[in-house]
Amino acid sequence: MARGTLKVLAAHSLDSGWDDLVIHTALMKWALDYRANPQGLRSLAVVFDGPHGLTESRFESLMWQRIQSFADNDAWLGQPYDHRVSADPDDPHFSLSFGGEGFFVVGLHPASSRPGRRFARPVLAFNLHDQFEILRGEGLYDRMQDAIRARDTAIAGSLNPMLSKHGEASAARQYSGREVDAAWRCPFSDKRAS
Repeated sequence: MARGTLKVLAAHSLDSGWDDLVIHTALMKWALDYRANPQGLRSLAVVFDGPHGLTESRFESLMWQRIQSFADNDAWLGQPYDHRVSADPDDPHFSLSFGGEGFFVVGLHPASSRPGRRFARPVLAFNLHDQFEILRGEGLYDRMQDAIRARDTAIAGSLNPMLSKHGEASAARQYSGREVDAAWRCPFSDKRAS
């Protein structure tokens, strides 16, 4: 935020498709702008006005409904899936794809069991997959990941059990912040998956 690389988009409600086209358009523009200037870290945070009183599982369900809608819009517009990532949510190299760029999502909401994932309103923070690949290539990713994990442990008293190293398990399990067991299946399917 201090560097001006966080864009915040206000939306109505996580349980409504009212703003889905606006959000999807913003994601496509975010991808286009990144390709034009892939410097630095940036995030697009969509802050929803409601609903209030969400449980962790309800937040997760609504989050995947919105993500599914954005992906369906992307497919309908003929946008290619980023070939550097997998469209299969069970694949350890899974990422979402909007406007031809891979993304992962960090979900935040008031009832999150992880203090670092709590926010006054439901939020979906979209991060570009490629910017973290660049950090890996520069040898900076592990240091950043260690700092984030140390801060999470200091806040919560323990390391988030859903975290895994990139390429070991699908990041889809981490999107909502809710702890899930081995039987959990991602409720997302991209029409462009082969």
